[in-house]
Amino acid sequence: QVQLVESGGGLVQPGGSLRLSCTASGSIFRLYAMAWYRQAPGKQRELVAGISSSRNTNYADSVKGRFTISRDNAKNSVYLQMNSLKPEDTAVYYCYAQHKMSTMAPLNDYWGQGTQVTVSS
Repeated sequence: QVQLVESGGGLVQPGGSLRLSCTASGSIFRLYAMAWYRQAPGKQRELVAGISSSRNTNYADSVKGRFTISRDNAKNSVYLQMNSLKPEDTAVYYCYAQHKMSTMAPLNDYWGQGTQVTVSS
């Protein structure tokens, strides 16, 4: 089993910055794609940013130019640097990772417990 633990959420004023971190632990063989999703009250969970094992990235249009996703494969970690935050960025942010127990094993999906980000003055 793989566990994902997020940190770095909190309350920030509009225009401010936060950096989210997520570290995978447990019986890790190889992590593949990793990503950050978010879910605001009354809305569906949406992809914020994703990064492949070769560090190709993709972003939601709403965060392009403001958020940056990165990963440290040696630390089994993924990060989300969030700048120029807006009130509409308020949501619970979830870490996501794809993992294989061995080369021939199927991909499994894992989620963190979520961390609250609130952007408000």
